[in-house]
Amino acid sequence: MSSADAPKDTRGSLPRVVAASLIGTTIEWYDYFLYGTAAALVFGKLFFPNSDPLTGTLLSFLTYAIGFAARPLGALVFGHFGDRVGRKKLLVVSLLLMGGSTTLIGCLPTYDSIGATAPVLLTVLRLVQGFALGGEWGGAVLLVSEHGDARRRGFWASWPQSGAPAGNLLAAGVLSLLTTVQSEEAFLSWGWRVPFLLSAVLVGVGLWIRLAVDESPLFKQALARAEAREAALGKPEQTPLVAVLRHHWREVLVAMGARMAENISYYVMTTFVLAYAVNHVHLPKQTALNAVLIASAIQFALIPVFGALSDRVGRKPVYLVGAVGVGAWAFVFFGLVDTRSFSSLLLAVTVGLVFHSAMYAPQAAFFSELFATRMRYSGASIGAQFASVAAGAPAPLIATALLKDHGNSTPISVYVAIAAVITVLAVLCGRETRGHDLAEAEEETSGDAAAEAGQGAATAATA
Repeated sequence: MSSADAPKDTRGSLPRVVAASLIGTTIEWYDYFLYGTAAALVFGKLFFPNSDPLTGTLLSFLTYAIGFAARPLGALVFGHFGDRVGRKKLLVVSLLLMGGSTTLIGCLPTYDSIGATAPVLLTVLRLVQGFALGGEWGGAVLLVSEHGDARRRGFWASWPQSGAPAGNLLAAGVLSLLTTVQSEEAFLSWGWRVPFLLSAVLVGVGLWIRLAVDESPLFKQALARAEAREAALGKPEQTPLVAVLRHHWREVLVAMGARMAENISYYVMTTFVLAYAVNHVHLPKQTALNAVLIASAIQFALIPVFGALSDRVGRKPVYLVGAVGVGAWAFVFFGLVDTRSFSSLLLAVTVGLVFHSAMYAPQAAFFSELFATRMRYSGASIGAQFASVAAGAPAPLIATALLKDHGNSTPISVYVAIAAVITVLAVLCGRETRGHDLAEAEEETSGDAAAEAGQGAATAATA
């Protein structure tokens, strides 16, 4: 099969597939980031009112981090079925789960109404969010990667990545609007619920668009080959998880390491910074939200640019610039926030997200190109989501604890820098994948599997 990867009759549908993936990921990240933003600004007061402000924020971020614990489980479940029955079906399920749990959060009674049951219910719904997102990311980026061609895969696959800043932009924008038009009392009383309830409408739009796209052509071809092999050998193939651990365990480790700086820096510079700016530096809530809002808009525009750049110079060089940059910027970031100037805060978050974009944009194509088609959903999802447990999940929690213990931001900067070193080493250990033919990767792995089966049969016959 040629390096175009996909049959020519699917090319016309690529923009539609990109749009469906982008809109779907935007909605899911809106739901996910909405929780993080609310955790930084209001959940401490609503669900942990008996604690001092910093401790309440710490407990609020703990429920936020717990959601990440479900993401690896989501990666395993969605990856397994996504490699078995297809990408499209699982993306619909993930959208329904995420939207349903987010809408229910908007209906939750607070601590003042039902006591300790309130944070328990909040945590359960956060776990459902994490489970859904664990399966969403891999399916969305693979659907685009497998419809496109090798020459511009970095650009096209980066568009679902733009759903993250778009979702953050939408979440911060809705909250910013509400805090502008409402009093503090009204916002804490009922206004915070509006963005969560809005998710029900957004999910309806997302489902309408996602149901209209076609299944990945590469997956269809790989499934047909797998069924033929199973018929010839008289036994089913290995499960995707077993196949990933057997054929691609090194690539899984590379993906996990590559995510450390990307994941940690993002949540420190977009989620924790809200709590830091409001509770530690004593900036107005609206000022902090506006800075994240503007920086997220800039990042949305930058991600496809870095994705296209990775098509020209390679995935690894672009990724390494981002990792080194964010590690160094961490030592400038908090000094700018401490000035209590909006322009300095905006500069801090914007430059941080520029470096983050250099990692995040090529990540979709990079991770897709590491794995064969019949194990790609599992491999990419496992590598990405297992890393999130050690990276993004505890990042705001660790940052808050470091600030509480030391009273200054230097240990937080060191924490981000250490993550950057891990990512640099992981990316250097990985292979350059730019221009990689996804169909050839499938054929190579299929050949290996057939050879192993033949060797096994020959050994059994000899015995």
